[in-house]
Amino acid sequence: MALEARIRELGSRHRSLEDAIQDEMRRPASDDIRLKELKRQKLKLKEQLEALRGQLH
Repeated sequence: MALEARIRELGSRHRSLEDAIQDEMRRPASDDIRLKELKRQKLKLKEQLEALRGQLH
């Protein structure tokens, strides 16, 4: 059960990062460094999610 809660938490953070990336990309003068960092964080969360989901099966 705790594993599923962790997956939900990471999924929520992943979606929040996607929203932040989209917001940054909509800005007229988007910050490339910030975008790169947000995408790096999102990828790291995705990898964690995949590893945890693998533990469920």
